[in-house]
Amino acid sequence: MTDFTGPVEVFENNLYEFHVKVPLQIAEPFCKGKDRRVIATYNGLVEKPCALMPHPTGYFLMLNKDLRSKLRVEPGDLIRVSLRKDESEFGYPIPEEFNAALEQDERARDHFLRLSPGKQRSLIYLVDKLKNSEKRIEKSLAILHHLNEVNGQLDFKKLNETFKIFNRDMNL
Repeated sequence: MTDFTGPVEVFENNLYEFHVKVPLQIAEPFCKGKDRRVIATYNGLVEKPCALMPHPTGYFLMLNKDLRSKLRVEPGDLIRVSLRKDESEFGYPIPEEFNAALEQDERARDHFLRLSPGKQRSLIYLVDKLKNSEKRIEKSLAILHHLNEVNGQLDFKKLNETFKIFNRDMNL
């Protein structure tokens, strides 16, 4: 585990706004080719899987609104960060409901495994962000149905339509 402290900063462009810069000497050991996935612990309170994002003077970690609220930090506040390499299979912990659904549907699992790592993480996150286990199961089934329906050619617009159909059918 590697620790450092840095201020919460704001980029002037709107692409990535709130962040904490990671010194080059801290970040480099975690960067192997394109793999820059880490588990960051902020102020000893919140642990989060994330990626070290490249920056002209090193790297940075994005700090979204939810994370900033949990930490109660504003621009200029110092934040203590502990980093360790993310060794998980997909670069994000997979919820047990999604994993169970993948184990039950071999065709959808094959489609899922052929997706790019970023798309895999996006789908995992869509399930993981839900607090209710029943909702995570429902979302998992909708994702797998969609992957089978589009033969693995993920289309987020169509996936959102599938979510709406599953929500409507589950509420009947």
